[in-house]
Formats: sequence, structure tokens, C-alpha cells
Amino acid sequence: GSLRGPPASGAPPPTSGASLPAGHPGYGQFGQGDVQNGIPASAAQMHRPPASQPFVPGSAPPASQPSAFQHYGPAAAGAQQLSTQMAGMTIGTTSTPAPPPAGLGYGPPTSAPPVSGSFTATGSGLYTPYTASQGPPPTSVSQGLPLAQPPFSGQPVSTQRLPSQVPGFAPPPSTGIGPSSYPPTTGAPRPPMQGPPLPGQTVAGPPPSQPNHVSSPPPPSSMSGPHPGPPPMGGLHGPPPPTHPPQPGYQVQQNGSFGQARGPQPNYGGAFPGTPNYGSQPGPPPPPKRLDPDSIPSPIQVIEDDRSNRGSEPFVTGVRGQVPPLVTTNFLVKDQGNASPRYIRCTSYNIPCTSDMAKQSQVPLAAVIKPLATLPPEETLPYLVDHGESGPVRCNRCKAYMCPFMQFIEGGRRFQCCFCSCVTEVPPHYFQHLDHTGKRVDFYDRPELSLGSYEFLATVDYCKNNKFPSPPAFIFMIDVSYNAVKSGLVRLICEELKSLLDYLPREGNMEESAIRVGFVTYNKVLHFYNVKSSLAQPQMMVVSDVADMFVPLLDGFLVNVNESRTVIASLLDQIPEMFADTRETETVFAPVIQAGLEALKAAECAGKLFIFHTSLPIAEAPGKLKNRDDRKLINTDKEKTLFQPQTSFYNNLAKDCVAQGCCVDLFLFPNQYLDVATLGVVTYHTGGSIYKYAYFQLETDQDRFLNDLRRDVQKEVGFDAVMRVRTSTGIRATDFFGAFYMSNTTDVEMAGLDCDKTITVEFKHDDKLNEDSGALLQCALLYTSCAGQRRLRIHNLSLNCCTQLADLYRNCETDTLINYLAKYAYRGVLNSPIKTVRDALVNQCAQILACYRKNCASPSSAGQLILPECMKLLPVYLNCVLKSDVLQPGPEVTTDDRAYIRQLVTSMDVAETNVFFYPRLLPLTKADVDSNSLPAAIRNSEERLSKGDIYLLENGLNIFVWVGVNVQQGLIQNLFGVSSFSQISNTLSALPILENPFSKKVRSIIDMLQGQRSRYMKLIIVKQEDKLEMLFKHFLVEDKSLSGGASYVDFLCHMHKEIRQLLS
Repeated sequence: GSLRGPPASGAPPPTSGASLPAGHPGYGQFGQGDVQNGIPASAAQMHRPPASQPFVPGSAPPASQPSAFQHYGPAAAGAQQLSTQMAGMTIGTTSTPAPPPAGLGYGPPTSAPPVSGSFTATGSGLYTPYTASQGPPPTSVSQGLPLAQPPFSGQPVSTQRLPSQVPGFAPPPSTGIGPSSYPPTTGAPRPPMQGPPLPGQTVAGPPPSQPNHVSSPPPPSSMSGPHPGPPPMGGLHGPPPPTHPPQPGYQVQQNGSFGQARGPQPNYGGAFPGTPNYGSQPGPPPPPKRLDPDSIPSPIQVIEDDRSNRGSEPFVTGVRGQVPPLVTTNFLVKDQGNASPRYIRCTSYNIPCTSDMAKQSQVPLAAVIKPLATLPPEETLPYLVDHGESGPVRCNRCKAYMCPFMQFIEGGRRFQCCFCSCVTEVPPHYFQHLDHTGKRVDFYDRPELSLGSYEFLATVDYCKNNKFPSPPAFIFMIDVSYNAVKSGLVRLICEELKSLLDYLPREGNMEESAIRVGFVTYNKVLHFYNVKSSLAQPQMMVVSDVADMFVPLLDGFLVNVNESRTVIASLLDQIPEMFADTRETETVFAPVIQAGLEALKAAECAGKLFIFHTSLPIAEAPGKLKNRDDRKLINTDKEKTLFQPQTSFYNNLAKDCVAQGCCVDLFLFPNQYLDVATLGVVTYHTGGSIYKYAYFQLETDQDRFLNDLRRDVQKEVGFDAVMRVRTSTGIRATDFFGAFYMSNTTDVEMAGLDCDKTITVEFKHDDKLNEDSGALLQCALLYTSCAGQRRLRIHNLSLNCCTQLADLYRNCETDTLINYLAKYAYRGVLNSPIKTVRDALVNQCAQILACYRKNCASPSSAGQLILPECMKLLPVYLNCVLKSDVLQPGPEVTTDDRAYIRQLVTSMDVAETNVFFYPRLLPLTKADVDSNSLPAAIRNSEERLSKGDIYLLENGLNIFVWVGVNVQQGLIQNLFGVSSFSQISNTLSALPILENPFSKKVRSIIDMLQGQRSRYMKLIIVKQEDKLEMLFKHFLVEDKSLSGGASYVDFLCHMHKEIRQLLS
């Protein structure tokens, strides 16, 4: 079927990530991850694979979970609402205990419209935090413990836990009742532990216990005065005053109620706060409650449960409307008629039958499609079907391609289209008899009749100008201005290309790649090189008239690597020497793209430009830019201009590139503002990739850059691609998100589409759907392979349709929903103020959950927050999107970082957005050095960290290794090769290679993670209490963020309030 060299490293595929602060050279990666279920990391064999470990998912449940994840003994008898409340979707089956009630004043807001109380702005301008007037005054906090500690006393919370008898700090001694209804409650605010703002993706999480007054007025004892601003920082609060009686609206019915209040259990400090006593002796008066972070839905628990429930069985795609395992689960797929979830994932696998129902629920109907996704070695690549000169069999009317859902009639002489119901004659050469069930007897011999994904060989009618294409070309275009030469970048690129050119993508079993290569260097002028095989030395031709770009030579510019090997090697040796003494600091940019485009036009082929660029193009030339960076625009209505290109010149250039099949990959090495929003336009619209290495330094960044370059050059890519999505009657594709160009409303055009890129498609109703027939979609991608073969790749998917909202909510996929919502929001910032975009996100999610509460959950007190089982992580993930750099930047995040992240996320697959918005945090000191599995992940919150341990956090762009101040000296010696904490260098870009089990284990974990991502992640060593720790804390997304983002606990309370507002 399709071209694929041996997998890069046997490691599973890429996924994606979050970002680093401006000054960090590390902002440039995103990966595809473990979340990608074991897809190999690269489409072609890597020259020096970064990873070489097969991925083995951790199978054991997290050993290191806080005690809240243990079961707490048998459920109480009186759990009256347990099963009814979720209307058959009870979250009660999970092992996470249901949350006790919540705490106050959700951190700075998601800027949703005020719901009650007033919002005063503190924090970052536009994202006004909620004032704590909604909560008790801090007086109730200070009881018993001083509050005057500095914001972060340097101790991770885990070491500052209160003694076990403090109520409200112990996990509830409930049974493992699933978090599904969260009764709010009162309680004392506990100060968030945290310090100054962090750069990078502002995702932070719950101050674990802010009091929550979402459901009724705070108790009088706590109303002694308005809460002055945010809760106190640092410090712990003592037991809240024993005088608060539980308020009526705060009934703690965690998804049901509990049996008798037990006496204190080991590990829990006393009876479950507020446990109703059923017939037993009343215990001591219950202390006030707070929302315990252990009791609200945990991403880690959901991921672990899915892995243990669904990771062992293959996912067989024969049944309509099946929800696949989560993207974080490693599973095998067997195609039996529907496309694998590696190719298509949907926000819901059960679509409302009517548009009214869809509007009522507000659940977006969307599919995230990755047409050329890499498959793991044990899965079969799509078969290539050749129907000869007549080409693929299609419906006469809607032009859908033959697929497993077409119905053959009249003994097999005609078929009825499953998309438009038109009846079409079967061509004589394609005729086959039907069996007694109405199936063709050759059903299993034909991929297009029995499989969800397959390819057709395209005929000349599917080619430009009705002639078959030539193989594509790669043109390497190197900036040789002063900065590029001085940093060692030019020499590094030239050295690497000498060996990398042997690994160009090749078709199937071909001996060598059919791709031809060319070379250009540039500063204010362009230098073209003739590397014809008959020459003894390469020849240079200079074009200084950049206003009217042309290519000065045809013969000898694009060559076969093997034929011109010695001339190319000579050129790559000479380039660094030729420009060694350059003093030219200015560069052009648009003319470079124009030159590559003209070269491909002249050669009559498609191809890819690899441009290595260092600075804002200020030299006199077309596409010249000025420095327009202006932080003062943040939080104003003009902020959106920072994401828009400065000039329309690049949009027009992109259009010309797409027409020729000229895809642009951009490697940026800026030391200051570069205007990614403008320079990235051509890359974006041509389906290319952008990589950014701020403040590039050879010693720390070369590994990351070279790994990215190797993978980018070797990966599978289709050229001159057009994608169309057809649907059965009743719905149609209305909106598209991703890196592409559209010249009409139906065709998604990409000069290049690689194995990492996704296109997200939204569907809307244009008629009623039928529950019996369901809904179908067919994605058809027409492209040129790397050997110049024109092909059609087809993916089909059948979905169920429902007339009951409960069926919709039972079949949603939150990870895909978040992928869609993030892309929708990130596109919104181009045209709307960020506050509007944030408000719309919160409002839509509140409507989704309110509709569920109103129509699907059984009646219960308004004080309870009830979430659908498959959407219980929607609030925590949505909060991560709201706190991301694009929607809520901290002061260190540059304009370029934001434009870069915006562009990256737009093409990410579901696995990538999952780990980007909610990073993976692993306790390395808990890793079993004798097994090849990963240690169990823990939640993204500072209170989960212990000073005596070492942790790894990855988000697809960066890997942080956080070292606590009290880590044993032996561990430090084994991992870093130094004898004390103070000697650990935080400038390491790789861990030292030491011969001991702990060092080997940690390095193998890092290699495994690198192998799962589509970009090489930057390694950053963070010592506790060091200046870099702020950056690290930025990714602890359940905590409150310094740029004003709410903690998970607070945001959950805020969402609850929004939902109740809608319901009332």
C-alpha cells in the first residue's frame, strides 16, 4: 500500500505539546504521544533515531496515587441516588471517590459574564478574577496557623500536609463512588501555594481548597466582611471554626449518600465531612467541608481506568457508532469496515437526529481527521487498489467512492449510493454476483467493500493538466547572514545534510528515493548552486534583483542525490567557509519562497522548501516587514492584530504556492521578534510545519534541531493534495480547521500533507436523520506520493443517530471535543477580542453540561454538580485551554510564542492536544528499574510533589525534570553524576550517560517519550526553589496560574455556578 520505511525507532508515534516561555530556546516542539497508541514515531527509517525503546504502557494502576484512589470500604447502604442519578451513566463505577464539596471564589475567571457577586479585576487585566466576596473572609482561614509566609515557602505541599485530624484534609471515607455529582459546600479557603508567574503555557490548577459558595449564601459566620481580594498566599489554614453547620443547599450527597458516619479511619482525619447519619448514633458535629481535589474527577484515574478496561482487547471497527478507547490507551485496531480511530476521531459517535436537538445540547459535531497517519508495525497499511484505466467506481450523482456501505441491487448489476441514494450501473468489469444475504461474493477480496480505509490508484483524469506528475523535489534554503554563521548554525546544517540526504522518503521497496534536491543560500541577495553530476566543482549564481525573482539556471539545480553526491558534498563543505567572514546582518524572506516556487514551476513538479531563517526580514524587498511587536495591545480590542499577518502579500504568495504544490517548512532561529504571525502564513496555508528555536545555542539546542530536521525530511508526505469530506443526507461538512488553503467551500487544498497533520471538520444538520440508517462520512484525499504516483486515500466512518439526548451524552469523546474547542477558539482570536473568545468557550461548555443536567440526570438538589460520565473531564481540560498562552498569556510569553503555539495547535491531533493542555507528570523515583513500563502518572498540581522526589513532566514540546531539595544524595549521584543538590547544573540539555540502573531507567523513559512525539522535546532541568521553577509550575495545570488562570477546583465551582444560572 503506502510508502513507509521501517519505523524510526519502534517507538510509538507523536503527539503534541505545550509551550515554553519566550526566552527559552525550548519552545519549539510538539510531539505525538503515547497517546497515539503506539504509532511509530516516524514514517521512514531515521538516520539516528532519538529513541529506541518499544513503548510499553504502564499497566499497573498508579502506585503513587494519593490515598483518595484507594477504595474506602463498602458502600453505605443508603446510597439512594447512586444509580438513578446518572440515568444509567453513573460515574459510580470508577474508583475515584466522589467529590466532596467545593470551595470558593474561583480563581481568575474564565471571564465568563458575572453570575452573581461582583467581579473585581486583579490579576491580568482582562481576565478578571472573581472577587472573594462570594466567599468567606480570610479570617476563618487564619485560625491556628500564621498566614504570613512568603508565597511559596519552598516546600511542596505534600510535605506540608496537616496532621491527619484536621477535618477537610482527609479524603472522604466514602466508598469508591465516582465523581459525578459534586455537592458544593462551604469551608475555609486554603491559600494556593504558589509563586511568581511562569512563562510558557499558562496552565495551572486548583488551589485545592477554596471555599465554594456556589450554591447558597455563605454561612453567616463567614460573612463577617467582604473577602479582601484573593485568598492569602502560602501558609496553611487550621481547622475552620467548628461553628458552621452544614448549609441546607450543601447536602453532601456524593452521587448518593452514605451510611452511618464512621469514626475516624486510618488515613482519614475523621468522619466524612457532612456525612448524613442514617439511623446511627449521631457522631460529633461535622466540621465544615471543602472541595477535596482528590474527590473531583481525576484525568489520571480516567486514563488509567480506560487503559485497564480497554487496552488489552483489539478495537474491532465492524460495528457502527462505537466509541474507541481513549487516545492515551495503547490498543490495536482491526479494520472491519470503519476507519481506524488513528485516522478519524469524532466528538460524538451518536449524532442527534434533528438540528433542534443538536442546538439544545450545544455539543459540536466534529471529526478530527489525520488522513496519512502512521500506523504501528503490527497494523496493516491501507491496501492500494488498481481499477485500471477506468479508475475507481463512484456514484453517478454525488461522486462518492465505492465503500462497504454501498448497497448492491438487481443481482449485483446496480448499486444504491449510501450517501445520496442514487442508483448507478455497475461497470461490466466490476460486476460480481450476490450471495443469499445480498453481499457480493468477492466481498472479502476487495478492500473497498470490506475495509474502512484503502487507497485507489488515480487515473490521469485526477492529475493536473491531465498528465501524470513528476516526482517531487526538496529545496534547502539556508540563511547565511551574520547571526546564522556566527552561531554555528550554517555549519551544522551543512554537516547534517551530507548524511541526511541518504534518507529521503522513498516508495515501498524502492532502492533509492525519487526525490530530487536543490540548494540556495541567502542574506540580502540569493545564491543558487549548480550541482550537476558532470561538474568537478559546484557553481554559484547570484541574483541580487530580489524585486523580480527568477531562477538563473534549470539544468543542474535539481539533481538526483546519488548521481551528484560528490558535487553536493563539496558544496556543503564550501558554504560555511564562503560566508565565514560575512558582515551582512539583513535578510530577505518572501523572495526566497518565490525562488523555490519558480524552481518547482520550471521543473513542472511539486515539492517542499526547507527554509532556515534567523531574523525579521527588514532588507528592501517584496514582503519586507517592520517590527510591530506591542505588548500594550494585550487585553485590548486590538490584541487580535498581533495574530494577523502585517501584510496580505504572504497570503497571495501562499495561494500561488498551493497552486504549484509547493509546501514550505520553516525552521526559525530568532534572537528577537521575528513576526511568526506573518512569516508563518505561507507555511500554514501550504500545509507545512514550523519549528522555532529561540536564542539558538549549539551546545543546548543542536540535538533538538537535528532530530526535528531528520524527522521532517524523512516523514511520509503527500503533495499537491485535495481533500473532500462527503456525508450522507441530513448532515454536511460546514467548517474546516487546520493548515491548508480553501478556494471554494468544499475542497481542502494542501501543497503538502504529512503524517502528523490533521484537518478538523465540523458538521451541521441540513435535514432530519434516521435512527435506523445512521450517518456516514467519507473522507477522500487525492495526493501525489513521494515517487510521483497519483493516489486517492479513502476513509469511511458510520455513526449512530439518536432521538434521546442521553444517547448523545453517552457516546461523546472529551479529548476530541477539547481538540475541536481549542482550534475553534484559536481561530477566533484572529477576529475577536480574547475576552469574547474565552466567554464563548465557558458559555458553550456550561450549556452542554446544563442540558445534560436538565434532560438526562435524575432530579436532585440544585447544590449538586452532575456531569455525564464521558464528559467528567470537560471542566478540567477546558480550564487548561483557557489558561493556555494564546488565551491568557503570562508576562514572559512573547507575541511570537503565542502566534507559534496558535499555529501548532491548529494542526494537532487528539493525542497531541491531550498532552499539550494537560501535561503528563511522572514520579521518576517511583519507577521500577527492572521493568520497562512507565511509573504511574500523578495529577498536575504542586501539592502532589514531594521534596524528596524527582519528577518528569512532558507536554509534547518540553520535558522538565524537577528535583526536590531533599532528594537523597545517592539518587542525585546516580542521575546527574554530581554529589549534591547544589552542584546540579540546570543548563544540561541531556542527562549524563551513567552506568547505573536508575540513570538507565530515566534515560529510557525519556527516549520512550521522545519516540512518541512528532517533535523532539527540549529537556529542562528544574531545581526546586530555583528561578526556572516558575516556568515548571506554569505547567501544573490544576493549580491557580500566575497570569490569573483559575485552579481546577475553583473553575469547577465557577462552571457549576454558570450551569445553575442557565438552569434557573
